[in-house]
Amino acid sequence: MGYIEELRSLVGTKPVNLVGSTVILTDGEGRILLQRRTFPAGKWGLPGGLMELGESAEETARREVKEETNLDVGRLHLVSVYSGQDQYIEAANGDQFYSVTICFHSEEFTGDLKLQRSEGTKLEFISPKDLPDNMVASHRRMVADFLGMKNNQKDDA
Repeated sequence: MGYIEELRSLVGTKPVNLVGSTVILTDGEGRILLQRRTFPAGKWGLPGGLMELGESAEETARREVKEETNLDVGRLHLVSVYSGQDQYIEAANGDQFYSVTICFHSEEFTGDLKLQRSEGTKLEFISPKDLPDNMVASHRRMVADFLGMKNNQKDDA
């Protein structure tokens, strides 16, 4: 039994704080890797997930990307940390939680892109101009923040 399952066996579906990581992976053309997720069903989002006990945010990010896409991630750069009232989630099974999500960016990855069917139904590198309408709202915000940072860096150069 993993950490989340063990925690849930103790507290049931009551709200808890859970920490996780997401990764904005960009390819050489600046496209962002998105997956059509199984939860929330049919929504597009970033690779990522919840932290296991004792794991670092970076370890969580790398593990989740590997599990969901079969890619190994190189250097990670912090985009931001997301928390608070607007990070409330209720899972389909009734579990309630507030997510504390550490979002990273990387353009360094190796391996062959391979979908993990239990995590999603499709993986695709998508241009920031063509992001799908049905994205996980918090992930859309993370991508917007990342793109804003990137544009500010260009302006400063």
